Amino acid sequence: MTRIQDILEERILVLDGAMGTMLQRYKFTEEDFRGERFKDWQHPLQGNNDLLSLTQPEAIAEVHRKYFAAGADIVETNTFSGTTIAMADYHMEDLVYELNYESARIAKMVADEFTEKEPNKPRFVAGSIGPTNKTASMSPDVNDPGFRAVSFDELRIAYKQQVEALLDGGSDILLVETIFDTLNAKAALFAIEEVKEERKIDPPIMVSGTITDASGRTLSGQTAEAFLISISHIPILSVGFNCALGANQLVPHLEVLSSKTNHAVSAHPNAGLPNAFGEYDETPEQMAEQIKEYVEKGLVNIVGGCCGTTPEHITAIANLISKYDPRSMMVEN
Repeated sequence: MTRIQDILEERILVLDGAMGTMLQRYKFTEEDFRGERFKDWQHPLQGNNDLLSLTQPEAIAEVHRKYFAAGADIVETNTFSGTTIAMADYHMEDLVYELNYESARIAKMVADEFTEKEPNKPRFVAGSIGPTNKTASMSPDVNDPGFRAVSFDELRIAYKQQVEALLDGGSDILLVETIFDTLNAKAALFAIEEVKEERKIDPPIMVSGTITDASGRTLSGQTAEAFLISISHIPILSVGFNCALGANQLVPHLEVLSSKTNHAVSAHPNAGLPNAFGEYDETPEQMAEQIKEYVEKGLVNIVGGCCGTTPEHITAIANLISKYDPRSMMVEN
């Protein structure tokens, strides 16, 4: 199979859009989430999107198909919350390996279908590794600033289990994404390095942080440059930003990354900022118009969409970027 590193030299790659946004269209009920297998589960399961890889696998495959058909080169597995730490909310810690394995298997099956049809445009699967719902570098309790809800080691162990299952299921890439606390990301990257060493493998790693507000910092207080420096000891394929902001608000932060790194730069922003109802209003045309600035300035090598984006957004982005060359990955220091 063509190495993704080689394709990045030739063109800008397209990442998929939001899984959650697409799943909302199905209007799944509590019963749909449960399926037959979990119909007697003691706890509510609606909202556990990762579980749908087991109970509604056809829907997950269909979402992947729509994104590949829209022009995506890479789809993300349905595993954003696929750690024991995040699954504890649903008392499903014991299912974590299976959830990740099946999610990767479904995505890989669909990727292979498309690669077979278009061998000149190979499709890839990125194992999605989310930030968990806990933060290792800050206290959740304002009255006890020294308290931590999770330790580095607990995160490392949880991430390692997720990484092993994602690789076993067929992921081509590992994507540590929506990083709001770099210490969490470091635990994930440490776990990946452990697995790489144990298995004597070297999968490409994408790292994507999230700028949480207009100050241009992550939740744990880092600027774009500080974030980049703090993960640069790890051999990675790409570094970038996703979520939290719309496409145009990301430009200055992508400019920083682009000027400071020899890695590929990725961006998968939201479809604008949420409205009063938490919905995203930016049309595919509006979003593509903003992403035009990324490619005109030569800032990105991989681009896709996060919250609120759909296959229609991805088609608009794919059509746009096909006219532009990828960002040069040689940065003068």
